[in-house]
Amino acid sequence: MQPKEHWEKVYATKPADAVSWYQEHADLSLRLVREAGLPLGASIIDVGGGASTLVDDLLREGYSSLTVLDLSASALSQAKVRLGERAENVTWIEANITDITLPAHAYDLWHDRAVFHFLTTEQERKAYLSLLLRAVKPEGQLIIATFAEDGPLQCSGLPVRRYSLSELQAELGKAFTLVKHEREEHHTPAGAAQKFIYCHFKRSVPSMVQE
Repeated sequence: MQPKEHWEKVYATKPADAVSWYQEHADLSLRLVREAGLPLGASIIDVGGGASTLVDDLLREGYSSLTVLDLSASALSQAKVRLGERAENVTWIEANITDITLPAHAYDLWHDRAVFHFLTTEQERKAYLSLLLRAVKPEGQLIIATFAEDGPLQCSGLPVRRYSLSELQAELGKAFTLVKHEREEHHTPAGAAQKFIYCHFKRSVPSMVQE
């Protein structure tokens, strides 16, 4: 089964609040966005945002330039239905993050909770990082959360790659400087505990992209 088929099936067969990564509110992500100190008009992309309620809370706090990217049309549809008329204030992108071109220097902040750890091949990670470097502004910021080194080995029936802080920093390279990191124990709707590491980075090297 191809990745898109997998995620479409997940969202077509389970309510949004029954999937393992569900959070009623993405409290830690929201706090880290606040701590980034960006103006409300800053351009923010939530990669793999799908049906996450982070976009709801960002809109509620007054952020006005939001993009949600996800592989699953079903997930994005659930978010749009939930938001109602407010969905018109969000840019929605249905795409695979490893197979899309985003505008250069488009985003002040790139947020990713639980996408990067699904990229288990070097080719996938290189594609992701190349897009990240292209799309984030030269002085932009990155908030990324992955399964920690003591996190699960699989999620939603797929293998994942776990990270320590040093391993995640090594993947990102010198282009990003760590601001802070925190651990979180996420409890799934089924009651399982999943260990995450959240990292906030700032861009430290200007992007070398072709406009």
